[in-house]
Amino acid sequence: MAWNEPGGGNNKDPWGGRDDQGPPDLDEVVKKMQDKLGGLFGGGRKGGSGSSGSSGGGFGLAGLGLVAGIIAVVWAFSGIYIVEEGKQGVVMRFGAFHGLTGSGPHWRIPYPVDQVEIVDVEQRRFVEIGYRSGTTGQGVVAVPREALMLTEDENIVNVQLAVQYQVSDPAKYLFDVRDPNSVLKQVAESAVREVIGKNKMDYVLKEGRAEVVADIQTEMQQALELYEAGLRVSDVNLQDAQPPEEVQAAFSDAIKAREDKERFKNEAEAYSNDVIPRARGTAARHLQEASAYKESLVAKAEGEASRFTQLYDEYRKAPEVTRKRLYLETMESVLGNTSKVMVDTENSNNLMYLPMDQLLKNRSEKRPSNGNSASSSINTPTTSTDSDKPARPSRKTRETR
Repeated sequence: MAWNEPGGGNNKDPWGGRDDQGPPDLDEVVKKMQDKLGGLFGGGRKGGSGSSGSSGGGFGLAGLGLVAGIIAVVWAFSGIYIVEEGKQGVVMRFGAFHGLTGSGPHWRIPYPVDQVEIVDVEQRRFVEIGYRSGTTGQGVVAVPREALMLTEDENIVNVQLAVQYQVSDPAKYLFDVRDPNSVLKQVAESAVREVIGKNKMDYVLKEGRAEVVADIQTEMQQALELYEAGLRVSDVNLQDAQPPEEVQAAFSDAIKAREDKERFKNEAEAYSNDVIPRARGTAARHLQEASAYKESLVAKAEGEASRFTQLYDEYRKAPEVTRKRLYLETMESVLGNTSKVMVDTENSNNLMYLPMDQLLKNRSEKRPSNGNSASSSINTPTTSTDSDKPARPSRKTRETR
């Protein structure tokens, strides 16, 4: 029956016949545990026999060896470490550099002999010069102490620069420089001031921005290699470059004036490019016309000289005939350009006048409109010879030329 049923006695206590129902004695529990541990490591019970004591000592040595083996295995396995992709492990033996390990699983002599420092060589770190971003809720905050720089022409510019860099040599990064990031920031600020100080303000703010950035990156890399910092500058970005706020209005006016100057210069060049070729073409045309006129006059003079020489030769052969021929040709050339014809009658003081201009005009008016050429005769005075004496014309006019 159950120990707590009615009619039972106190000897039915399941806790070993204890008279009271309180908690177990703490001293007894500690003593039992000490006895068990003493037996495990070779300590027997006091007052025991010799045989029992020897068997307890053997069990203690075996247990000690087992614990030592477990500790050794755990200690050996603690030397295993894994290096992720894009990182390198720097192994230090007793605090001194021992070697580098690549990505993958590796083993080292566990602590305190070897220690491993994992360095990310693919991560792109950056440092800001002249401004800070994300430090407060206000966005980009300017740092005038770093941003204001003096140019070669003694002007002040506000430069904001962002530098990206990577770890190129983990051993140098960890051991050769105490604070590589701080060193890189100081090197960047020094390189920016040196490059800006060697150039004029207009060159820095306008056409020379790319060259300035390239020079800054070169100066920084040379300084880092000199310091053996184990860093490589991957990119330099010129975030902003402008004059200080106090002179920005005047600088804007100067920029507008410079732009107006360039615009007027371009307009003048366009006008010049339009006028000069035209003037050159006109000059070339005049030169060609003058050359042609010269050649024409020279050729005409040579022809006249040749004609006169030939005519003189003919004149020497027959003077009378040549003289009369010259007279007739001269009169033909003179009277060929006039519309008035004078006919002189032999042995008479009267001149016969033929109005050729009126006759030609009347002839053109009487021509049919259909284009058929109608013959129109010009009435000329007819003369009859009687003893070689011409008849008088019906109309006589005198004209003195």
